[in-house]
Amino acid sequence: MTGITTAVLLAAGEGSRLRGSAASKPLCPVAGRPLIDHALAGLAEAGLTRAIVVLGYRAADIEAHLARRAWPLAVETVRTPDHRRPNGVSVLAAADALAGEDALLAMCDHLVSPALYARVAAAGSGEGLTLGIDRRLGHPWIDPLDVTAVATAGDRIDAIGKGLAPYDAYDTGVFAIGPALLAALTTLPDPQLTDGVRLLAAQGRAGVVDCSDLDWIDVDDAPALAKAEAWRVALAA
Repeated sequence: MTGITTAVLLAAGEGSRLRGSAASKPLCPVAGRPLIDHALAGLAEAGLTRAIVVLGYRAADIEAHLARRAWPLAVETVRTPDHRRPNGVSVLAAADALAGEDALLAMCDHLVSPALYARVAAAGSGEGLTLGIDRRLGHPWIDPLDVTAVATAGDRIDAIGKGLAPYDAYDTGVFAIGPALLAALTTLPDPQLTDGVRLLAAQGRAGVVDCSDLDWIDVDDAPALAKAEAWRVALAA
C-alpha cells in the first residue's frame, strides 16, 4: 500500500429502505455482524490504520456501539451538520480531521472485499481522486436502477451518475481522495459527492482503477441484504 493510511467512512444516512431490518443502517447485521463492523475490519485488513467515521442519523447509537469494543485500527467519529443533506456534506465534515491528508473514502453500507480497499488505496489519489470501478455489467448483485454508473476514457472518468447512458463500469463507492475533492465540494451550494467527482473529471483529474475481479455489494434494501448474507455465509463455510 502507498502512503494512504486513513479512511473516511460515511455512515450518516437514514437507510430508510432497510428500516425493517435495523433502526440504523450501519448497525444492520449481515451474517451476524453489523455493517460498520464489516467495514472497519475490512479497512484494517487492507492496511488502513485510522478510520474517521462520519455520523448523522442515530449518531449516538453508533457512537455507543463503537465505544463498546476495541477495533483493529484507530477509530474516531465526526458528525455531519445535517444528515438529510447530500453526501458531499458528510465528506466535508471530515475535512478538519484529515487536515490535508489523502484518504480512502468508503461507504458504510457497501460490503467490500478488503482487497478492493487495498487496491484503491495503493492506486492513490493521483491528481485529484481515483475511483474503484467494476466493469462486470449486468452483475446480479447490482441494482441497475440505483447504481452509480461510470463512463471511462482510458484510465479517467469521462462521465458519472445514476441513469447514465452509455456507460462501461459501475462505481464501487471506494475512492482514494486528496484535498482537490474537498476543494471542489466546497464550491457547490448543495454538494453531492458525484458532483464533486464530475468537477474533477472535467479537469482530467479523476482516475479509475479496475476492481472487476473483487467482490462488493451495496446493501441498500432487503433484496441486497439477502444477497450480502448469502455471500458472507458462503465465505465463512
